[in-house]
Amino acid sequence: MLFFSFLAGILAASAVKAHPGADINAEILERREQIEKMEIRSLDHCAEELKRSGVLARSIARRQATAEKLRAKRGLLQARADPINTSHKSTKPYTLDTPASTIFAANTSCLLSPEVTEGPYYVTGEYVRSDISENQAGVKLHLDILVLDYTTCKPVPDVFVEIWHTNSTGVYSGVVAQGNGNYADKTNTKQSFARGAQKTSADGVVEFSTIFPGHYTGRTAHVHAFVHSSTAAAQANNTLIDTSGSHVGQFFFDQSLITAVEKTSPYSGNRQSLTTNAQDGILKEESKVGDPFVNYVYLAGGESVAGGLLGWISFGIDPKASRSVRAAAKFSGN
Repeated sequence: MLFFSFLAGILAASAVKAHPGADINAEILERREQIEKMEIRSLDHCAEELKRSGVLARSIARRQATAEKLRAKRGLLQARADPINTSHKSTKPYTLDTPASTIFAANTSCLLSPEVTEGPYYVTGEYVRSDISENQAGVKLHLDILVLDYTTCKPVPDVFVEIWHTNSTGVYSGVVAQGNGNYADKTNTKQSFARGAQKTSADGVVEFSTIFPGHYTGRTAHVHAFVHSSTAAAQANNTLIDTSGSHVGQFFFDQSLITAVEKTSPYSGNRQSLTTNAQDGILKEESKVGDPFVNYVYLAGGESVAGGLLGWISFGIDPKASRSVRAAAKFSGN
């Protein structure tokens, strides 16, 4: 595996702006300016189109089938994420007997998320794959992501969606820098955990198996998402080298869920200062547009995260938009 850094100064302390532990005020300001320019502030107008086209019904059926497969695989439902200024606790008594159609019909996570900055440590050249957990320990998380064209309310098919996030102790793979784990551990440049891309289906859906992300200084738990341009293509070695796309954003998790996860190992060993949802400046900006939270169910039932989680989110993009992201590095697997 070869790793080529795009940023010569990434190993220096001075190059850590907008990286874990650094001041994120510039990123917050940029997002705020972009949000104020948006003409469409939510995807409420898409509800009827999703029902009429059958996308909602197929999403419910898909999520139900996925939940049953995951339960069977792990030998084994509850909680729905609410807006940031609430307790994020479900007001409905979901149990293992609750019909899946009732649980998965919730579409409160359907949002138009800001297309602004890619956040820290985007690494191009990652693998095209659905399972990005690799050997990382943590709470199992299966994500179902639906991408919509917010101008037509129709799914966006045949485009790559790439996600990346930290491991359980708040470390991003693929880079070495102060504020990102052990600065002396140069082997992290050869790691690719919690990174990967998938092409959307005819219904605009991608699914990833991963672990729940850990927090790092200044940020609550979150996942980055990047929708590539329609011309992006996988390389012969099944990696994706492309820095142009139509959307980049982040999504988040219920604070009560984060608290439950953080009590388990190895999350409990994370010594970085904890930032809650209410304290996260990026989340506050994204919440001005919609509800950027992942809906979720506990696969083992009750309030236990031990059996893993199934989460789902829908977000709107403008497929005609074009922008380039700033890659911190390029990873190439052989």
